[in-house]
Amino acid sequence: MQDLFSLSGKTALITGAATGIGRMAAEAMIRAGARVLIASRKGHACEAVAAELNALDAAGSAEGFAGDVGSESGIEALVGEVKSRTEHLDILMNNAGITWGAEFKDFPHAAWEKVMNVNVTGVFDLTRRLLPMLISRGELGDPARVINVASVMGEIPMGDGAYSYAASKAAVIHMSKILAKELAHNQVTVNSLAPGPFVSKMTAFATGDEEKRNKVGKDVPLGRVGAYEDIAGSVLFLSGKGGAYVTGAVIPISGGINVMSGHNLFASAME
Repeated sequence: MQDLFSLSGKTALITGAATGIGRMAAEAMIRAGARVLIASRKGHACEAVAAELNALDAAGSAEGFAGDVGSESGIEALVGEVKSRTEHLDILMNNAGITWGAEFKDFPHAAWEKVMNVNVTGVFDLTRRLLPMLISRGELGDPARVINVASVMGEIPMGDGAYSYAASKAAVIHMSKILAKELAHNQVTVNSLAPGPFVSKMTAFATGDEEKRNKVGKDVPLGRVGAYEDIAGSVLFLSGKGGAYVTGAVIPISGGINVMSGHNLFASAME
């Protein structure tokens, strides 16, 4: 069982890994034996997280540095930094993302464009530029892996004022399926995660304390917000031997939000 989820000898890059889901994934991979490169816009935060993870005395190791996927020049710089540290990649986890909330009538064009640049264009272009490093490691029975972090808001029609975020995550899911189809012959799998509410900097307004988390959890079918183990289990499955035959999948880590539907249409007639 340890071998099934082991990432010993693997090298991974996780974007946006200084906090939230990215940090959870980084810890899981390091505990499984991987060398994990952690990048986000705030390089000092990534360095601090890497130090914390290295202090766990886990089987793997972490390296933190700055990396911005919100512009072409930022992506070019990030790719250059990755290439200066490693000749190959076994796992790419596109986790960096931003959001914006506003009423429909007031939603600014610039905010829509900014969210799409990071959440969609950044995922596509970084994957494209790092693909040769992934292909070099993909083997029959042990392909290289791309894991794109989408959202349950990209699966079901939930706006909640975050119109560009929801649309961008739907795009990530569809793009992941397209790339899964096109890259399979290169021995590269592409899957996406569709998380529900997790504690993170992005969701601090709703999960920043226990009272808020409990309130949010009551609206989740399984009754709680997501935890470290939920991310760790999914990421290690997709990255390890157990996920070697899976591509184009959307893993719903949302406590059942992904299958929520409207009210019972005929309930009132049956009373």
